[in-house]
Amino acid sequence: MTMVTERPPVRRPAAVPVTRATRVSRWQIYLPLGLYLLFTLVPFYWMLVFAFRPAGSMAIVPWPITFEHFDTVWNGMGFAVFFQNSLLVGLASLVATTVVALAGGYALARYQFKGKAAFMIGMLCTQFIPGALMIIPLFEIFRTLSLTNSLWSLVIAETVFQLPLSLILISGFIRNIPYELEQAAWVDGCGRLRGFLAIVLPLLRPALVAVGSFAFIHSWNNFLFALMFLNDQEKFTVPVGLAYNLGENSVDFGALAAGGVVAALPVVIVFAFIQRYLVQGMSAGAVKG
Repeated sequence: MTMVTERPPVRRPAAVPVTRATRVSRWQIYLPLGLYLLFTLVPFYWMLVFAFRPAGSMAIVPWPITFEHFDTVWNGMGFAVFFQNSLLVGLASLVATTVVALAGGYALARYQFKGKAAFMIGMLCTQFIPGALMIIPLFEIFRTLSLTNSLWSLVIAETVFQLPLSLILISGFIRNIPYELEQAAWVDGCGRLRGFLAIVLPLLRPALVAVGSFAFIHSWNNFLFALMFLNDQEKFTVPVGLAYNLGENSVDFGALAAGGVVAALPVVIVFAFIQRYLVQGMSAGAVKG
């Protein structure tokens, strides 16, 4: 004879009463978001209007659409050279920042040494120093090293300024990876380097994407360093090239808007592809210090 045991009743959490304080209507959500999007997107809309409408037109909607401003910027103003220079500086800064931050972040996460806390505080304090205060010291250093009027000066400066935040992000992300995984790889015969490449590095994809994207976008948009360290027009980057095309007595708004569209396009593409990795890398790297 089988005994049938009666299961105890499952206690369900009491429902939270919907009160006037907790009830949120749709307009309370969509109205602030709509105002924010309106404030944010209107300048971009006017940039597109000036870029695609014919010269002399005052239409609010760019019709008929013309690409004459893009041809003027790309071929007439040498914007292709500026775009290439910015792309080289951005990719070089991305690689340098990611590699150095990866090595330094692993050391900060896995090793204990004297002065580690002071070193972390020092890195955080460097984020409060404006880049404009470092122009003269950096210029003297690059002049001594014969790196003025060179794209390598921008790569070095961007890498140095991006390293503190990148180190903190990657070290925080590595702390979230269990150390036992590496120890198990060592038991199986892997060395520290091979264990890092096989176990830790694949799990760092969101952090690497976040660090690399921030380094690329910051170097792409930086205007001050490129303005101060570069003298030859053939080595100008996109922000300096846009400012260089501003006339003393007149401004070609159509060409300037077309240059702004071309300059913003790589940033939009980067964020469109890395958005999910970016949010994951930022949140994971900020959990533990």
